[in-house]
Amino acid sequence: MNITDNESIVNKEFPEKLFYRIGDVSKISGIEPYVLRYWESEFPFIKPRKSVSGQRVYTKKEIELILQIKRLLYEEKYTIEGVRKKFEEMKNNKRQSYRTLSSTKNNLDEWRDTILRIKTRLMNLLTHLEEPSKEQHL
Repeated sequence: MNITDNESIVNKEFPEKLFYRIGDVSKISGIEPYVLRYWESEFPFIKPRKSVSGQRVYTKKEIELILQIKRLLYEEKYTIEGVRKKFEEMKNNKRQSYRTLSSTKNNLDEWRDTILRIKTRLMNLLTHLEEPSKEQHL
């Protein structure tokens, strides 16, 4: 199961909402509320807001993370520390991908600029070649 699978679970079982209460998240994920509260202490990237009444409210993104954590712990048999490392690794891979993409964009910009300069020179050369020469008029 990957993030896309998690999204389809959230979309099929619950209507699109801005926030989900801890009971909703428990039903979606199959994880007891006390475990969700424990995971908040173990995984700093799960930080549900509190409603006016003090109840935890989760975003869809947090539910997706919870479903990923559940998969890693229960299906792939990672430890809590292993899950932390896996998320750190994914974060680092995302950073590296961004750097690579940024570098590629810079290279493409340089190539575009070079091609535009060549185009300008060729247009100037063509204009020069199309001009009647002085010798032809004499």
